[in-house]
Amino acid sequence: MAKETGRKLVASNKKARHDFHIDETFEAGLVLTGTEVKALRAGRASLVDGYVDVDRGEAWLENVYIPEYTEGTWTNHAPRRKRKLLLHRRQIEELDRESSAKGHTIVPLALYFVDGRAKVEIALARGKKEYDKRHALRERQELREAQAAMSLRKQRD
Repeated sequence: MAKETGRKLVASNKKARHDFHIDETFEAGLVLTGTEVKALRAGRASLVDGYVDVDRGEAWLENVYIPEYTEGTWTNHAPRRKRKLLLHRRQIEELDRESSAKGHTIVPLALYFVDGRAKVEIALARGKKEYDKRHALRERQELREAQAAMSLRKQRD
């Protein structure tokens, strides 16, 4: 069997980029059970309500949904269990220090495989206010309209 290479995206959290200002990103390994890995390889996961908690010098990924593996038996995993993140001690200390500030949190952005190993991209983030979200939506809409107008003009010429 050939060794898996490259990056294979399993799940991404688009809502996080809408709800938060992303300050800094980190890549972390995950401690998973066998049925969790098989469910991820099938491309099934949801990061929507997930967050990272630092507890006693360890980082934990919480509330991330990895459904039970359909072919699994009594050894199947709990879908929303806490999963340990593999990070360097300095990174964990930095995340703990920065996330303790008011309005800051740590959110998962993407779950993927790199060369056969499960990784999660996490971000140190600040919550957006409602008017920031509306402003971002308006900017995207204006950009879309401008591109449509330019392509229409290009077609006429």
